[in-house]
Amino acid sequence: MTRRVVAGLFFIALLLGAAAVWRLLHPAAPGPLQLAHVHFSDLPDWNSGDPRQALLAFQRSCTVMMAAPPETVVGAYAGNVADWRGVCDAAAKADVNAARDFFEQWFAPLAVRAGNASDGLFTGYYEPLLHASIARHGRHQTPVYALPSDLVTVDLGRFRDTLKGEHVTGRVEDHSLVPYPTRAAIDTDGLRSAKVLFYADDPVAVFFLHIQGSGRVTFDDGTSARVAYAGQNGRPYTAIGRTLIAQHQLTRDKTSLQTIRAWLVAHPDRARAVMESDASYVFFKQTPVGDAALGAVGAEGAALTPDASIAVDTKIHPLGAPFFIETSLPRSGAKLNRLYVAQDTGGAITGAVRADIFFGFGARAEDLAGEMKQTGRMFVLLPKPVAARIR
Repeated sequence: MTRRVVAGLFFIALLLGAAAVWRLLHPAAPGPLQLAHVHFSDLPDWNSGDPRQALLAFQRSCTVMMAAPPETVVGAYAGNVADWRGVCDAAAKADVNAARDFFEQWFAPLAVRAGNASDGLFTGYYEPLLHASIARHGRHQTPVYALPSDLVTVDLGRFRDTLKGEHVTGRVEDHSLVPYPTRAAIDTDGLRSAKVLFYADDPVAVFFLHIQGSGRVTFDDGTSARVAYAGQNGRPYTAIGRTLIAQHQLTRDKTSLQTIRAWLVAHPDRARAVMESDASYVFFKQTPVGDAALGAVGAEGAALTPDASIAVDTKIHPLGAPFFIETSLPRSGAKLNRLYVAQDTGGAITGAVRADIFFGFGARAEDLAGEMKQTGRMFVLLPKPVAARIR
């Protein structure tokens, strides 16, 4: 941490000069955030839904939130930790079988809009399973790296308030902060500055681990572990589905995790080049599996709950807040109207009416997450005193 802070201070002039470039690479989401007061009766299927898992997820978020100082800001419109203490104290004592009553008593719902648009995009993610070995041999040739020792991430908000939430990542060379190697460069040259956690038997599986941000691994000695997101090389994320569409290999209406994987497997001579069109590269940390019913720890610091946790744009929305989403399932089109808790974020999750639903681990989770690309509406639940301050 000291090394990163020193490097950040040393390059303050460079970083402030890079602000304009950052904004070009990360354009604002269309339409400003708008919140409008509604009633619980306005949430589709609220009375017939089951918010018990959402309450359990919220309790985990409260554990993280209440460990912070009272003055810590929860989010741009969500007040500070002190504003959430009452509702978190009540959550700790709440009967999970009376979850709906708890949320109605302590929260007020607000519709989320992006400018004049109330509809947004809802995708899904899951925990993939990898097969690996600690030693490199046979099919086990694809490394999964820990966080490199020379990776420098600087919080630009420490130097200018208008850049709050913006970061630049790179490494130091000849007293200059330079971009970190791309996926292609790392694939070709490796990383001497990073420990190899293990070697997987499938490069395509490792690529999708990078996309999902966490997963589970079974080793050739019969043991297992969990791998969680530890950092990223700072390069912009490029969806390879777009690459394949641009190359006329897939059509937009037929692009999903499943069709992308099938193409990569069917074209091993071209797969690496397509995967390397995404310059972003993710680093991981290895932990015990722990509670197998839960996911890895998300960006908030709480373990993710299948079908009850979502990733949101943290430049807009607060982690720890409950969100009601009105959308549908892929293929069947069945209604998917339920309560979630924002506990994670992701590079592709940008915009006010945008969320990534965590479906968990296993074949069902992979099938749903791989095809989830649905439109719908989103509502945020805020503690009543916080909601009352929003006009």
